Amino acid sequence: MSLFSDVPLAAPVAVFKLTADFREDPAPNKVNLGVGAYRTDEGKPWVLPVVRKVEKMIAEDSSLNHEYLPILGLPEFRSSASKIALGEDSPAILEKRVGAVQCLGGTGALKIGAEFLRRWYNGNNNTKTPVYVSAPTWENHNAVFANAGFEDIRPYKYWDAQKRGLDLSGFLGDLESAPEHSIFVLHACAHNPTGTDPNQDEWNQIAEVMKRRSLFAFFDSAYQGFASGNLEKDAWAVRFFVSQGFEILCAQSFSKNFGLYNERVGNLTVVAKDEDNVNRVLSQMEKIVRITWSNPPSQGARLVAITLTTPELFNEWKDNVKTMADRVLLMRAELKARLLSLGTPGTWEHITQQIGMFSFTGLNPKQVEYLVKEKHIYLMASGRINMCGLTTKNIDYVAESIHEAVTRVQ
Repeated sequence: MSLFSDVPLAAPVAVFKLTADFREDPAPNKVNLGVGAYRTDEGKPWVLPVVRKVEKMIAEDSSLNHEYLPILGLPEFRSSASKIALGEDSPAILEKRVGAVQCLGGTGALKIGAEFLRRWYNGNNNTKTPVYVSAPTWENHNAVFANAGFEDIRPYKYWDAQKRGLDLSGFLGDLESAPEHSIFVLHACAHNPTGTDPNQDEWNQIAEVMKRRSLFAFFDSAYQGFASGNLEKDAWAVRFFVSQGFEILCAQSFSKNFGLYNERVGNLTVVAKDEDNVNRVLSQMEKIVRITWSNPPSQGARLVAITLTTPELFNEWKDNVKTMADRVLLMRAELKARLLSLGTPGTWEHITQQIGMFSFTGLNPKQVEYLVKEKHIYLMASGRINMCGLTTKNIDYVAESIHEAVTRVQ
């Protein structure tokens, strides 16, 4: 009898299970629209040319070594990552009230932020503070905050299934009714999974209610630059909240916009009222990092830091990011055009109105099941598809299959 015989088998993580099923499928026409990573028009992963260049620079730099980084991470990475989020000329940065923690990807940034807030926000060790996540949201949001000890995780209205767009009145209503000091996890841009973002006027309304009702904004920024192809446009919401005097946390991921998925490059930006508050917050975050991963890896962070702080490399990176964003925008337009030309029932305007890597198609679970089992097109049960999985070679097949699923399966 094993000491571990009573351990139950956990359910697999859905998106990784979907990829495993796809790999095992022998069908020659199979398509993977599940995985959250960029693909070229050949359906291959893309190492950004600027990344290849900087990797060689790092490999040839004999002054570098493998000593431990500081607990909070590589200083030039932390500062340059926060500047990307807040803007080079951000008053908050100039006033020295911005700090940062290098983290293991965006998930690590969410984790450190959640652990800190549970310990030190709204009283000490207050596990009762409500944490609101959008309905729907990336599934890890619920799990990270629950694992940090928060006991009251609630959905806020976000997606209007009927109009296939933002439920602004529902969102604002939930902000109005939330207890003061509640934490709201906000997607900075390219909302996952819906691809539907508030516009600037709507963000203005959201900020007004949050400020009036003393609600805390925790931004998750996983797609800056990748959504629209423009770094400033994709950071607008975060910068607006800071300009309105909010103290915020912002989890940043460089997985998508640098293509550094397995390097786990993340940053947690902290904006506080003044330098003294930032220093005290960072001192506590340092304690949390110490017992979590002790200190972070250097390769990915160094690569990002060199790119962001070298003008010609920075410009090349922006071009690389725009290449990815433009391909996604093209696939959105092409898919919508094909569904309209096929006369597929329903409205498909949302495919081009949404932004970023994902589209919330509006397909129901039975239609998704039909696509997976009958057409070998793999997508999430929610109907979310990764637009990068579409190519000029498979888009006709995918559009015809969606048309078939919608017309045959209710």
